[in-house]
Amino acid sequence: MKVLITGSNGQLGRKLLETKPKDIEIIAPSSKDFNLLKIKECKEFLVAIKPDWIINAAAYTAVDLAETEPNKAMLINGEAPTEIAKTIKKIGGKILHISTDFVFDGNSTSPYKPIDEPNPINIYGKTKLFGERGIQEVLSNTNQYLIIRTSWVIGPIGNNFAMTMLKFHKCKEKISVVSDQIGCMTSTLSLSNICWLIIKKNNINNDKKSSILHWSESGVSSWFDIATEVGDLALRIKLIDKSAEVTPISSEEYITKAKRPKFSLLDCKSTKELLNIENKYWRWSLLEILKEIKLRNILS
Repeated sequence: MKVLITGSNGQLGRKLLETKPKDIEIIAPSSKDFNLLKIKECKEFLVAIKPDWIINAAAYTAVDLAETEPNKAMLINGEAPTEIAKTIKKIGGKILHISTDFVFDGNSTSPYKPIDEPNPINIYGKTKLFGERGIQEVLSNTNQYLIIRTSWVIGPIGNNFAMTMLKFHKCKEKISVVSDQIGCMTSTLSLSNICWLIIKKNNINNDKKSSILHWSESGVSSWFDIATEVGDLALRIKLIDKSAEVTPISSEEYITKAKRPKFSLLDCKSTKELLNIENKYWRWSLLEILKEIKLRNILS
């Protein structure tokens, strides 16, 4: 089986490469060879390669910058996935598209189900929803697509919240972190494992219940909780010599260009049932990530 990974140099893409099954042939073009801003060239690449699967892990993820670069964000997050879907409809193959909790407005009081109506409140979320709906429209009534929404992706490499907090704990005495945005982190390891399970299953039944899946770790947290836990766990495993004092603040006290959902917890029940798998408690996954960061530092 031949699998093309877009965004293979990102934190999820690199973990997908590390965890790939032995019997799968990987095509991992660089952003230069597969630039979603040059979709005509990308479509030509797909026609030449004819992958069995595409894992679309590439995205414009700079949430605040998207507010001032909406066209660029839309090209990468919205129009490119739609055009990729058009191509695979012609040449065959399937797409596993990574989407986001930011397609929701955050006004719910219970975890969002895949069938809940999206209502994004920032440009990033709107462009990601455009991409979802473009894929669905093009590949409706086929078994050629599956969308996974995930939240707060964190791993041992690349740019993410945990890595930033780890640096802050090392060099700052105090950190102020938003405590009123509620959700749950997703480990790049668990997300990559889900992707490979889906591909090895290689059987998509696109009805309303299973064309979109949700995945994150289990539990509930705020960014403040994660920042605090990064310090505590990193100190425990001697990844850092000291931890900073973490102070909770409100979203109103931390002004950003893009609005964030106040609540974006995802209901992962259908994914667990489909793949017969459980998600780990977020603190355990965070500890695994920090241990891997320590190991990578020792070996580097």
